[in-house]
Amino acid sequence: MAGCAVLVTGASSGIGAATALDLARGGASLALVARSAEKLEEVTAGVRASGGEALALPADLSDTERARQVVAEAVDHFGRLDVLVNNAGYGARNPVEQSDPADWDRMVDLNLKAVLHTSHAALPHLLRSAEHGGRGVADLVNISSVAGRVARKDNSVYSATKHAVGAFSEALRQEVTGRNVRVGLVEPGITVTGMTADNGFGTGVAQGMPQESWLHAEDIARAVTFMITQPAHAAVNEITVRPTAQER
Repeated sequence: MAGCAVLVTGASSGIGAATALDLARGGASLALVARSAEKLEEVTAGVRASGGEALALPADLSDTERARQVVAEAVDHFGRLDVLVNNAGYGARNPVEQSDPADWDRMVDLNLKAVLHTSHAALPHLLRSAEHGGRGVADLVNISSVAGRVARKDNSVYSATKHAVGAFSEALRQEVTGRNVRVGLVEPGITVTGMTADNGFGTGVAQGMPQESWLHAEDIARAVTFMITQPAHAAVNEITVRPTAQER
């Protein structure tokens, strides 16, 4: 990853922060995107402390224009973009009849539309990197969820957005793989993050699994790094990572 410019969304905590730090240790330069400027600066400082270069780009990616702007700002700063990791997301868990439609809109805006707009903005730069960069390949990685494979009650809209991300990823993969842009999908099972541990979102999904048996953000970061550090001729298109104790 030495010399590669990587944009990671949802990078202020959890999977995004762990991925940024893991890639920085491999020599990547990081553009880090998240809503919380304060938390983002903490992660940026951690990347720099490990010897990496980092650019903090505070943004709410549910604003589609801002989603496009952060790509432009990253490319303007680093002069290139070799990897995009779409990790930003939001979850709200309720039966449909008891749900707040505002939560549905937030999930669709962040889990799906932000992925679409950020990917669309990044694609020309990834194609250029694949053609002219030293690696001979570029990578777009979407962080989805086991919920994108298994629909469960009380989790309908979140699951729907993640199923959509899976479909989008596979269709895009077919469009650009012949031009050496690899599209990967990482589907974590129940993982200790701010979304799952702090607001109770993960409790129902875990189905009685004690939190000490859940995955950690670093487990998913390793999967992302594995995916994008394969040799140019090898594409790992999908990785599902579950806790050993998780059945579905």
